[in-house]
Amino acid sequence: MTETRQESLAELLGGRGGAIDASLPPVAFVVGWLAAGQSVVVGAWAAVLCGVLVGVVRLARGERPRAAVVSVLMVVVAALVALYTGRAEDFFLVQLLSNVASALLWAASIVVRWPLLGVVVGIVVGQKTRWRKDPALVRAYGIASWAWVGQYVLRVLVFGSLWLTGQVVALGVARAALTWPLQAVCLAASWWLLRRALPEGHPGLRHPQVAE
Repeated sequence: MTETRQESLAELLGGRGGAIDASLPPVAFVVGWLAAGQSVVVGAWAAVLCGVLVGVVRLARGERPRAAVVSVLMVVVAALVALYTGRAEDFFLVQLLSNVASALLWAASIVVRWPLLGVVVGIVVGQKTRWRKDPALVRAYGIASWAWVGQYVLRVLVFGSLWLTGQVVALGVARAALTWPLQAVCLAASWWLLRRALPEGHPGLRHPQVAE
């Protein structure tokens, strides 16, 4: 597995920039909410303006317009939910539900032998679905994908408990702490699991071995 020692999942799937960017609007919401005497309206506007600014910066960095637009829309939806209910903690409800959906989706993908880690890496390295012809890669991606399920489950437990008790500031802190830092841990764990699961002598992620 010479190749897999040279190229990590973090290198394949990109750096921390996007994850850090995603944590800024929630922090802006909490800061605006506190600065304005716990005003959901001010917090929502602060988050949306921050989201738009982050989107502009991402476009300037050369990222895909679709990714930037989706990130802004997520912030807008979160702000609208909080404005509709009048509860500041509900700004984080969209994030909570998206993590619930992600945990279920990743777990289901492992069960049906289409682990999402393999799907994502396959797209990134231009393999499409060729990796599925390699039983060793399918097994390894399945094992490593459980790290991602764990990541989403942890977020659901933390966000869910804080949301239920209405701890807005703690939600903002958790949103930042469980974005890039947790993702970095998840990448490292899933990479370790991949390397452990692939048999000795396997040529690596970029070179699926087709079963005869």
